[in-house]
Amino acid sequence: MSKRESHNQSRLKLNHAHERKTSYFNIFNQSYIKPLQRTSEEKPVIGRLEKIDFPNLSLFNLDAKIDTGAYTSSIHCHKISLFIKNKSSWVRFYVLDPDHPVYEEMQHECRVHKVKKVRSSNGLVEERVIIRQKAVFYGKISMIQLSLADRSEMRYPVLIGRRFISSKFFVDVSKKYIYKQD
Repeated sequence: MSKRESHNQSRLKLNHAHERKTSYFNIFNQSYIKPLQRTSEEKPVIGRLEKIDFPNLSLFNLDAKIDTGAYTSSIHCHKISLFIKNKSSWVRFYVLDPDHPVYEEMQHECRVHKVKKVRSSNGLVEERVIIRQKAVFYGKISMIQLSLADRSEMRYPVLIGRRFISSKFFVDVSKKYIYKQD
């Protein structure tokens, strides 16, 4: 191997548990760089803000903030109270604030999916009720887990976390409202 070839190669040590191997690769030869494998079905791209519908809650065309830093999705609610119905835990709540443009004074009841400790945007850990709801997002109907939270100090009433988006979408934070609903 010439001095020039030696200069263009890097030494890489790989530790394979019980054996140690030394391999060489040419850092200037792009043929060693494998292109990303494309799947047959690409994930659609969504922006940092999108619209979402919750038909079972009679909520349509709500602004939703896409937040890859949050694991669980949440929706703004108030007057949240737990009760027992048919030996199961249920929750009563009102969605949105009276000053929201699509607010309706309508009490909702849902079966509690679980109660979970969630770290809020201010860093405090609080217990929240999680429900499962049907959502229409990006033209598709999906089930989503929503924590019921007081988001009155937040700009958007719905937050979509990575649990819902991770296997379905890529997020482009420089864009908003990419998907146009009919």
